[in-house]
Amino acid sequence: MKYIDSNKLSDPQFKRYTGISWSTFYLMVEQLQKHVCAKGRPPKLSLEDQVLRCLSYWREYRTLFHVATSYGVSEPTASSIVRHVEDCLIRSNLFNLPKDLPEGEGIDWNVVIVDATEIPIQRPKKTIESL
Repeated sequence: MKYIDSNKLSDPQFKRYTGISWSTFYLMVEQLQKHVCAKGRPPKLSLEDQVLRCLSYWREYRTLFHVATSYGVSEPTASSIVRHVEDCLIRSNLFNLPKDLPEGEGIDWNVVIVDATEIPIQRPKKTIESL
């Protein structure tokens, strides 16, 4: 679903679709606008579509191939959009991520972090001799 289509969704519907509210979405787009490069070829997707594409990748954990296909871009472009949006949002510290975890009596941290990011791997090419 592209931004033009999702713009018709109510706030509860949009939250079901993306996992965030419209107000958070617009904050994310605003942060991304601060990192728009004036040089070079303009992006194929609008900033809103870039954020939506990234949200669909995070929420549905679709492969980059599937997300790229649904937005009409190549898989490497889809990957670079995700990385760019993530980098912009991390640099903006929009979500006030804590630098240090609080410690003290009554706080028991049991945290498991799983990094499920797709990483391109160069594989050796198959030759007739290796088969």
